[in-house]
Amino acid sequence: MCNKQHSLSISCFIAINALYLIVASGASAIEIDLRPPGDREFVRDLAGLLDPAAVDRIRTISDSLLKDKATPIIVITIESMAKHGGEGMRIETFATLLFDQWGIGHATLDKQEWNTGILLLVSRDDRKARIELGGGWGRREDALCRQIMDEQIIFHFKQGRFTEGIVAGVVALDKMGRKLELPTRPRPWWHYALAVGFIGLAVFTIVSLIRNGSSGWAWVFWGVVFALLGTILYQMMTRRDSGGSSGGSFGGGFSGGGGATGSW
Repeated sequence: MCNKQHSLSISCFIAINALYLIVASGASAIEIDLRPPGDREFVRDLAGLLDPAAVDRIRTISDSLLKDKATPIIVITIESMAKHGGEGMRIETFATLLFDQWGIGHATLDKQEWNTGILLLVSRDDRKARIELGGGWGRREDALCRQIMDEQIIFHFKQGRFTEGIVAGVVALDKMGRKLELPTRPRPWWHYALAVGFIGLAVFTIVSLIRNGSSGWAWVFWGVVFALLGTILYQMMTRRDSGGSSGGSFGGGFSGGGGATGSW
């Protein structure tokens, strides 16, 4: 009886390992139907989201970072993942496969582990974008990538400004690659309207105090303003938890799974 159970256990173990090998070999056989940009071209705009001036700027920024920090930024825009062999695939998986397939960045530099390549992938019709980092980054920059994705890239995409979003993303990724402070988030128009409103209220208050003293209407207006501000701040606080080289660009780098995803 024991021998039969032992034989059954061995058979199950062999079957499970055989199934794993089949699945693993199938996954490794998946190839994304996309060729990389040239070794120092940095950009492939297949979805037509960038104008020539933006392409030139991205190439200038990326070339400088590659020379200074041996860290390439590769930008690829596509119409959809399905068009390139990624039908039904999550953009994280698509980006990882593409990163490894192209070998973005250098796995080693001067006999040291390096692997700091960066991929910015935009899939227009899927309405998704992904920042994928080489394994040398680990997961320590994920929070910065999330900030770049939300504040620099998706912020513009939601307003239909794809060129501006991609360029802003590359500028911010360059800052990250150089360990510099990230650019501040662009301010929407209503920030300036608020500033003008406060200036107007300040002038009104001064005039009211000069003419009517403490009995003027200015205090009523300021009371309304502070009540509105208190309401806005309360709503913001209650919603906060609902948020979440001198060589070429390709040298056998591989993805480490870090980065950030966004949608619009």
